[in-house]
Amino acid sequence: MNPTVLTILISSLGLGTTLTFIGSHWLLVWMGLEINTLAIIPLMISQNHPRAVEATTKYFITQATASTLLLFASVTNAWTSGEWSLIEMLNPTSATLATVALALKIGLAPLHFWLPEVLQGLDLTTGLILSTWQKLAPFAILLQLYPLLNPNLLLFLGILSTIIGGWGGLNQTQLRKILAYSSIANLGWMITILHYAPNLTLLNLILYITMTLTTFLLFKIFNSTKINSIASSSAKSPLLSIIALLTLLSLGGLPPLSGFMPKWLILQELTKQSLFIPATIVALMALLSLFFYLRLCYATTLTMNPNPTNTLSSWRTKPNHFTLILLTSATLSIFLLPLTPAIFTLT
Repeated sequence: MNPTVLTILISSLGLGTTLTFIGSHWLLVWMGLEINTLAIIPLMISQNHPRAVEATTKYFITQATASTLLLFASVTNAWTSGEWSLIEMLNPTSATLATVALALKIGLAPLHFWLPEVLQGLDLTTGLILSTWQKLAPFAILLQLYPLLNPNLLLFLGILSTIIGGWGGLNQTQLRKILAYSSIANLGWMITILHYAPNLTLLNLILYITMTLTTFLLFKIFNSTKINSIASSSAKSPLLSIIALLTLLSLGGLPPLSGFMPKWLILQELTKQSLFIPATIVALMALLSLFFYLRLCYATTLTMNPNPTNTLSSWRTKPNHFTLILLTSATLSIFLLPLTPAIFTLT
């Protein structure tokens, strides 16, 4: 892609998210979401491949539907209350419609059907943007609206997302689909606790983005899109294989890695709110997610490549423009658990 065009598209992504962050008027917020959507579509279709065209079409139709529903919710609220302010959504019907629209935008179950198929049709770089940056603007709206939203609806969407995310990833062999179901499961944890402790939702979102960034960068360096190709790719760099192992275990929420922190705090908050059954369900569903993370760990570090030409490996890897980003994100993905007491006092 032309560097000038690429710069404009990346800048538009930043502009759309910024408008949604700073906007207090529904039309301004909706405009930011639309700019965000229209900016990523050329990036998605730049591969000029039938799967990319299919994924782009599905994404556009889904996001257009969600944006239309969100605009309808804001207009309905303005019609009944006379207010266009984001935090003045007093109409319960409008709040429910806005929740459903934002759930469709980020891919919460049962509105998750588009996410695995779209992510499967993209390259790893665009998939990284879709899995991380595109989640920021909808969550900015949710974090402002959470006192006005129905807590039972949020709890239902969150628990169902953890169930679908755990079960859906079990029989997958494509890495991008596994990461899509991982995204659905992690979003479920965030939405489950949103009404009761929004700070924990923000903490979980930050750590999820950090760990997902590390995972996508590692798969991009390995040039792997399937489970059976990880072993041959990771054999070239044992150091990166170890980093991938720890990052995947952190995504699964195993102590003493960073991913354990948000799950621990969320379960603690759910029990404080006397939500014992939801806490038990999401904890059990985390085991399903952990199973397919362990499958990836097994393929990454515990299998040997049968091809003798790749048996010689080096602990040193050639630096590239991803090295500093990968080093920083991997460190944060693995070693943040000791900060839990400090973060707990803030939440």
